[in-house]
Amino acid sequence: MNWDVVEVRPESGGILFVRFKDGLSGKIELRPEQLTGVLAPLREPALFQQAFIDMGAVAWPGDIDLAPDAMYKEIARNNAAVVVTTGRRI
Repeated sequence: MNWDVVEVRPESGGILFVRFKDGLSGKIELRPEQLTGVLAPLREPALFQQAFIDMGAVAWPGDIDLAPDAMYKEIARNNAAVVVTTGRRI
């Protein structure tokens, strides 16, 4: 699928840089209030920095992953700009 992640780089402040199979790339911010339930462990910076790619999705140890299609749509909607979920540009 076009939204398969081929590169992920965790940055400070809960920000992920992702690049997709079709070349689309951008940044997504995971705010602390979004990190609840199974995502709550990602509030720990050391764990957040361990992001890796698993079958086209961004994942972390402990069976934590994010839906790549949602990230793709968010970045594409903003013309592949640097995007964060707060609407701010970084």
